[in-house]
Amino acid sequence: MSQITNSVLMIRPVAFRMNEQTAVNNYYQKVLENTTPATVNAKAQLEFDAFVEKLRSVGVNVVVVEDTLEPNTPDSIFPNNWISFHDNGDVVLYPMFAENRRQERREDILDMLEEKGFKIENIIDYTSAEEDNIFLEGTGSMILDRENEKVYAALSPRADEELIIEFCEEFFSDPVIFEAYQDTPDGRKLIYHTNVMMCVADEFAVICADCIDDKQERKIVLDHLKKSGKEVIYITEDQVNNFAGNMLQVLGADDKKFLVMSTQAYNSLNKGQINSIEKHCEILHSSLDTIEACGGGSARCMLAEIFLPQE
Repeated sequence: MSQITNSVLMIRPVAFRMNEQTAVNNYYQKVLENTTPATVNAKAQLEFDAFVEKLRSVGVNVVVVEDTLEPNTPDSIFPNNWISFHDNGDVVLYPMFAENRRQERREDILDMLEEKGFKIENIIDYTSAEEDNIFLEGTGSMILDRENEKVYAALSPRADEELIIEFCEEFFSDPVIFEAYQDTPDGRKLIYHTNVMMCVADEFAVICADCIDDKQERKIVLDHLKKSGKEVIYITEDQVNNFAGNMLQVLGADDKKFLVMSTQAYNSLNKGQINSIEKHCEILHSSLDTIEACGGGSARCMLAEIFLPQE
């Protein structure tokens, strides 16, 4: 089972803005002063299009789907939270914390993927958990080590422990569950998504171990990564605030590997960290300043990996 794929799904925004429903526990979101919604969306579209162009230029197969004005889905640019695709043909739909994010789930996207030759065998639907206020937001909440059948998950209001375990049983994976924190004006708070503070690539992992306040939990997580043969590259909490944890490894043309991140994330890294990453693969970065500020998410959140078999 491969850890990385050549195909990704991306949703082009039509009404991107700061989502007030997610800001209650996403402390990375910011209000851009003196900026109209139309300006914010126009900037986000420019950043999106440039990002897609960079990915395609190195041979990544990017499936772009245009968002729709109705229903109101300001965070549709982050599809990795509501859907994941697996190499056995499974598609998983996830329960979302914010009510307006639940409207991002679109069956027509599955139809489009089938038209492009991807095979969907089975849909696993966890969305009924929303009725009980239980949430698990896809590969935002869970970092999948597909090769080693492990799932790294930081608990939060958007990542329920029992549902993580249920997912792991479905996909024959070992859960590595912990709590990760960040500094806020009101003290240490749970980080809303695991993929903000760690990334697992094929030969290495990038992680902010300092976010895991419990020393025993921290040791368990690091032991799992090392036993899986990953070189562990450490980042700081300040770098997490610049979205340095929000990275994804993808395959380009001729199976060349790239670690994808935002320019802000790249600029926060030091030479040693960059050298450690570049021992394994090239870095591809793109400016996502508006998307990061208003959305509180970055490059990895925008990419839903497609592992489905192809005809």
